[in-house]
Amino acid sequence: MAITVLVPDEAGEAALAGVDGVEVVRYDSVDALPERAEVLVPGFLVESDPVAVVSRLPRLRLIQLLTAGAENWIGRVPPHVTLSTARGAHGGSTAEWALAVLLAVYRELIPFERERVARTWIREPTETLLDKKVLVIGAGDLGSQLKRRLDACDARTTLVGHRARDGVRGIDEVPTLLGEHDAVVLMVPLTPATTGMVDAAFLSRMRDGAVLVNAARGKVVDTDALVAELVSGRLRAALDVTEPEPPPADHPLWTAPNLLLTPHVAASVEGYQRRSYAVVAAQIARFVAGQPLQNVVRGDY
Repeated sequence: MAITVLVPDEAGEAALAGVDGVEVVRYDSVDALPERAEVLVPGFLVESDPVAVVSRLPRLRLIQLLTAGAENWIGRVPPHVTLSTARGAHGGSTAEWALAVLLAVYRELIPFERERVARTWIREPTETLLDKKVLVIGAGDLGSQLKRRLDACDARTTLVGHRARDGVRGIDEVPTLLGEHDAVVLMVPLTPATTGMVDAAFLSRMRDGAVLVNAARGKVVDTDALVAELVSGRLRAALDVTEPEPPPADHPLWTAPNLLLTPHVAASVEGYQRRSYAVVAAQIARFVAGQPLQNVVRGDY
């Protein structure tokens, strides 16, 4: 008997059409979910209420996300339901964004563009990513993808993971590592341990002129503490995520100096659906076959 899989869009229907043993059903609203469903694929970056969703699906056994982040679902899914992410789908595009903003900051691309608009021609030397020491906090798919790109730019990368292992430093070493690096890139999931991790004390340990890059979640960073460092001119930052998100019209992030801000688009690139659903289809095929899933969320990751 086929396993009923709920998908939020036409792309999901197409991606799962070739997976044996599944009945693919497209849904338009969480208020009208068929009770027979055993697998749910929530929409990309859609903030559903996990408790409400699960209560409507008594036969649910798997929630397969289209994102690598799972913070909206962790701790809110009953033990009999497996939670799995699309880890591996967005690492390349997110790493590309992080590399792009580092290059933009060091090569002063935005100031040069402003000078073009003002019709001014001022030749000035800039910094370079060459030989910069970059601390990447998060040694999963995103961090590994970024390291590969930074290596190609002749930067020197230190990866930090939850625990130390070959080629990766432990998270407990971060306080001593911060002052040794020119840039710090955040690529961690949002968990109780990482919420507010980048606070005033963390920022104070970064060296003068260092660049903070947040490709994780806005709540990882204490926004007020970061704004204070930006306004003082001691630190620079590039953010794809903020807390709150988006910032209200009167928020100081809009006018903070030394800041490059993008509207949560690091993974929003052409082909993102195709890459997401390729991971989802592979995971669901393993689920149907009774094989272990590769992206299961355990605890708070």
